[in-house]
Amino acid sequence: MGTSIILVEHPAEHALFDGALTCDVVLPARFDAGARAVMQAPSEALLKGLAVAEDVRGDDPEERKEATPSQQRIEAKLDLVLSLLGRLARRHEDTLPVTALRWSHRGVRLDTVSSAVHSAEAVGVVMLQPAAWLSDQIELPVKVLDHVEGTHGLHHLWLQFEGLNAGLAEAMDRHLFRLHRRQVAEARQQLHATRT
Repeated sequence: MGTSIILVEHPAEHALFDGALTCDVVLPARFDAGARAVMQAPSEALLKGLAVAEDVRGDDPEERKEATPSQQRIEAKLDLVLSLLGRLARRHEDTLPVTALRWSHRGVRLDTVSSAVHSAEAVGVVMLQPAAWLSDQIELPVKVLDHVEGTHGLHHLWLQFEGLNAGLAEAMDRHLFRLHRRQVAEARQQLHATRT
């Protein structure tokens, strides 16, 4: 889930991330340009369901509880079933490319190898899979802040969220908080492991 932080000096970077809780992750994600209606309720429901599932699963290292062997087997089987159902449901759809991204409650920066040029203020939808273990995605309406060619063959695309309803915005904030807390805990564990 974690990734090294790519530092980019750009006004759009400051607009989206200064003073905001920010997560740097690698997840399947894509931007589709063009105005279209976005039903936000399914994305809100997915994020709320994901929060409940992660509470039960104990994915946060600081809150992880020891599961019995039978609970571990049930979780593993459920993960396999969910993965299979997700693949079957998406068999005829394009899969999202795995993408490094920076994410806050204001928007995302996608670091892609795509060289597609998007003009500032263009609107569209960013689709992303919020959890590596769950084969489902959320759709968030966005507008392009900027797009520049970066280093190492990457292109940086800054997308600001536009018109999120209150329920989806709150569910996303909670998800980002959980991601951030998990990243902090993983960094502490790595630091502790290198010292011992």
